[in-house]
Amino acid sequence: MELDLQNSELEEVAAKQNYSGLIDYDVYVMSAKEKVFYVLLAASVLFAIGYIFYHHIIGALILTPLALLYPKRKTKDIIEKRKSELNLQFKDLLYSISASLTAGKSVETAFKEALNDLCILYPDPDTYIIREVEYIVRRLEMNETIEDALEDLAKRSHLEDIQNFTDVFKTCKRTGGNLVNVIRNSTNIINDKIEIKEEINTLLAAKKFEQKVLSVMPFIMILILSLTTEDYMAPVFDTIVGRIVMTFAIIIIAIGYFVSKKIMDIKI
Repeated sequence: MELDLQNSELEEVAAKQNYSGLIDYDVYVMSAKEKVFYVLLAASVLFAIGYIFYHHIIGALILTPLALLYPKRKTKDIIEKRKSELNLQFKDLLYSISASLTAGKSVETAFKEALNDLCILYPDPDTYIIREVEYIVRRLEMNETIEDALEDLAKRSHLEDIQNFTDVFKTCKRTGGNLVNVIRNSTNIINDKIEIKEEINTLLAAKKFEQKVLSVMPFIMILILSLTTEDYMAPVFDTIVGRIVMTFAIIIIAIGYFVSKKIMDIKI
């Protein structure tokens, strides 16, 4: 009952997003086609792993139900990727707005001109920041305030940089602060954070590759040994003790994979 309620709530969120054309960047509802695709993909990989370790179809099939968990994991990855892209694109928006304000133009005009600049940078009209700026411009044309439009974006983005910028922007508008300096400083801060993250990713690139290789190596070694030395590996595949050992091996490899991935996932 509770699961049905959660699913209905997610479907309602998705319906609202599709209707308004806006995105809550912390929510992603997979279509049935996507779920089937990712479940089948994960099931195929798990079946292959199970067969390599057990050399038995039933043993391989035992692992495949775990594929049902993969869409949830993939959803988190999609959400993170989407928010990361929006954050990068938001930096370009701030650069454009800062240039317009420096030239003496109003905030409203700056956003309208920023839309043209972003369309050149991102030819795809479905780019997140283009859709968001188009929505902001439409709201401005309907005589809504820029503060409300930015606050709406901040709430839906769930990104610290956008939320902080919106808070500072609103305070600056109320107190009559220097918007040019505020936007320039915000752009520099976001850019510095992105550069630091890129440097960390560069430093970790080799380690991430090693982690992937080490995660795959046990499967390759067992596959090679089972193909080249069948008699030597027979006790592992044909006896209960051997299958128990293989089960523990799979568990240890899985734990090692997730722990190493968690270590490599550095948040800034």
